[in-house]
Amino acid sequence: MRWDTGEGLLGLDDPAEWDAAFERGEDHLGTAVIGLVFHCPLEEASPRIVEVMGFRHGLQRTNAFVAAGHAARLNGRLTPELFAALQAEGLGGVVEHPIRDTLTFVPYPDLPPWFKRRWVYLTVRNKPEYWWLRSVDAIEEVRRALRGRRRRAE
Repeated sequence: MRWDTGEGLLGLDDPAEWDAAFERGEDHLGTAVIGLVFHCPLEEASPRIVEVMGFRHGLQRTNAFVAAGHAARLNGRLTPELFAALQAEGLGGVVEHPIRDTLTFVPYPDLPPWFKRRWVYLTVRNKPEYWWLRSVDAIEEVRRALRGRRRRAE
């Protein structure tokens, strides 16, 4: 693994190695937490993800949120500190997809109250958009069918 380039860090499976790199002030810690999510128990990766979420550097911070989304997908759950970090960010920006991943892959009964409210809100908000897109698709299908009939008649 090369901390200077980030090469191989998605294969990181040792939280102690991440901790040592953090102490040295290495780059690519956000990439490395994604590796931890893939290879370590959630409880070991979670505090490190939250740590990188607090960084100011955009790419590393973004990768921490990506790691949170992967954690929700792979485990079907998140730790209380990950729920709290995502909630603190709110919807929008880099946290939009990890929150949606959480709402998709963590069972509704296991969600904290804020996430349950987000789930209801997004479900209600997305329904009219879904109906609109379905009607647009139906209209396009009718148009294509009519064009095809017209061409055959000519």
